[in-house]
Amino acid sequence: MNPAITTRHLGLDLGATNLKWAMVERAGDTWLTVAREQVATRLDASPEEVPARVVGQLAEVAAEAIASCGPALSVGVGVPGLYDPLAGTTRFLVNIPGPWAGQPVAGPVAEATGLPTVLVNDARAFGLAELRLGAGRGATSMIGLTLGTGVGGVIAIEGRVYQGHDGTGGEIGHQTIDPDGPPCGCGNRGCVEAFARADQIAAACGTQTAEEAVARARSGDPRAVEGITRIGRYLGIGIANMIAVVTPDRVVIGGGIGAGATDLLFEPIRAELRLRVRTTDLDRVELVAAELGTWAGAIGAAVHGAEATGA
Repeated sequence: MNPAITTRHLGLDLGATNLKWAMVERAGDTWLTVAREQVATRLDASPEEVPARVVGQLAEVAAEAIASCGPALSVGVGVPGLYDPLAGTTRFLVNIPGPWAGQPVAGPVAEATGLPTVLVNDARAFGLAELRLGAGRGATSMIGLTLGTGVGGVIAIEGRVYQGHDGTGGEIGHQTIDPDGPPCGCGNRGCVEAFARADQIAAACGTQTAEEAVARARSGDPRAVEGITRIGRYLGIGIANMIAVVTPDRVVIGGGIGAGATDLLFEPIRAELRLRVRTTDLDRVELVAAELGTWAGAIGAAVHGAEATGA
């Protein structure tokens, strides 16, 4: 892209609680977020009606954002689950009720905005945002994890997020670390997510929520400290596997839970990496906290829209 030309691109991040949008400007390899907002996701309907209602809201919000921020060249939509990148339809969404299999999303948003629209998994959007604008800037290769209701993942190689043939490339949270481990929501057993998702963090620490677990661990509660240490070990095993495969320059940890707990998780993660990584020099692998917070999904969706459409 000609660095003298500045273009704008819209990103939408669909969550079970909020729908976020961000408008980014691109000038060559430089990206800048110029506007962002969020609204409550419209789930006040029967499960059968939710998908159409939510897609209508996505189209409406996209059109309003473009009207308020000026012309844009593309739209990217981050979705919390599986999708068909060619058809622009969803296959399965986590934590949003309704029959989402085969639900058109990109088409209705494109019709409302008149712009090319593409879908991306929300964890891959997070990684792309951190790679271009956040904690991954300058890294040639990167792996990232988002810790929250589940454990999302992303892999970037040679400066590009790896998507795979169907957008599922980078599911670090669904690698098996114990074949006889607890069941995971994906249908497998012993995934990283099965050990380190939010409800498991709470259970390990004897609290009602993961947020409470982090607060108690930070205050020195022995059970919470032990629980967070155990979660860090499981994450460390998964990250060590990825370091052996990818040899990244940087490992970025974020997400709703991860962003607030890196000071507690990093030492047990590093201890596990020192124990398990034997094929490369760990001193050349940085472990860092994500920088863009809860807006990374929307920002990354905008970046994906620009790069995927060539706009």
